Amino acid sequence: MSGGLVALLDDVAAIARLAAASIDDIGAAASKAGVKAIGVVVDDTAVTPRYVTGFSPERELPIIWRIARGSLRNKVVFILPVALLLSQFLPWAITPLLMVGGAYLCFEGAEKLYEAVAGHHEDAHAQEAKLSSQAHEEQMVSGAIRTDFILSAEIMAIALAEVADQTFALRAVILLVVALLITALVYGVVGLIVKMDDLGLRLANGSGPSRGLGRGLVKGMPMVLAALSVIGTAAMLWVGGHIILVGLEEFGVGGLAHALHDDAVAAGHAVPFAGGVVEWFVETLGSAMIGLLIGAVIVAALHFLPRKQGAHAGH
Repeated sequence: MSGGLVALLDDVAAIARLAAASIDDIGAAASKAGVKAIGVVVDDTAVTPRYVTGFSPERELPIIWRIARGSLRNKVVFILPVALLLSQFLPWAITPLLMVGGAYLCFEGAEKLYEAVAGHHEDAHAQEAKLSSQAHEEQMVSGAIRTDFILSAEIMAIALAEVADQTFALRAVILLVVALLITALVYGVVGLIVKMDDLGLRLANGSGPSRGLGRGLVKGMPMVLAALSVIGTAAMLWVGGHIILVGLEEFGVGGLAHALHDDAVAAGHAVPFAGGVVEWFVETLGSAMIGLLIGAVIVAALHFLPRKQGAHAGH
């Protein structure tokens, strides 16, 4: 009996070692996949704070929590199963779906620019009433979750490409880990950003050296949030344009992507002491311009064509 018990314990130990090795493999693969998607993660972090700007301080964290739950639901309930099934049975369909999502991001970014240029201004009382309304909160949360869906799909697609050689079950576990970690990272950072001014206010009301830091945070955070709003809009255009370019290249229409890459490399060589940064900037700017062009076409189609058709109908 003792020999049987020892054999059983040996088997349990072997299974435990195998499980530990599997956990290490999953962790390493999830880290690798997450690193590959870090560019889109940064964009997601930059985009989200603008959906919270203007709300009362006590509503900021609850709104971020609602968006975070929606983001996790996007990844786990919708994107993960669809991505796994498509990668298993219809891998060719992933790129067109991503391109449709990219076009939506281009539209979102161009729409924000159109609203800024067109100047949809409201008086202060009307704007305050709007910002405090439940309907406005629902609108902003749903808008943030829709935008997150596209960015999350891109993150999960990048992660999926990194683990395509794994078994179906291991792919599922790795992508679940990526979804959980990236959602926690993005919305943890977003929560920290939007509450930094409240922290600054507490420090400013204290004593000692912390008062100066607190005042700096109170004065600086509105500018940071305003900058993030601009960065978030630019990120939509950049990511959307990049998705379209990569998709076209996969379908054999890579002339534009190759030309942009060649220009970026040439610009990087022209400034050797900062070649990598210049190359990235040129390629990012080019993707954003492509995204702006695509988004502008969609905005024009949605805003101006219906008006012209209505004018013709009136005659």
